Amino acid sequence: MANSKLQALWNHPAGPKTIHFWAPTFKWGITIANILDSSKPPDQVSYAQQTVITSTGLIWARFGTVITPKNWNLVSVSLGMAATSTFQLTRKIQHDYLSSKDQQAASENIETNSSLS
Repeated sequence: MANSKLQALWNHPAGPKTIHFWAPTFKWGITIANILDSSKPPDQVSYAQQTVITSTGLIWARFGTVITPKNWNLVSVSLGMAATSTFQLTRKIQHDYLSSKDQQAASENIETNSSLS
């Protein structure tokens, strides 16, 4: 039974004998790079780059489901790209907007408390 499933995968129109398998497989490098970049400071994250990665990930995920034959490898890598880049964008937004507002509020509280003394 396992042999027949492997044979079916091998002979699939988007299987390992075609570029339709290998191109999405190598795209996993972008997702892996995004995961590794999550240890970098958020101020080094690029809005433009991460927005493009999110957008293209969603577009290619949709494309992978409407083509014949359906390319689930392309769908999975594209969703992975979109997820990791959305995480990076969230980190960047929290760093740029939420943390600065928190710091402002904290400094205003300190100033208010010191003027009351």
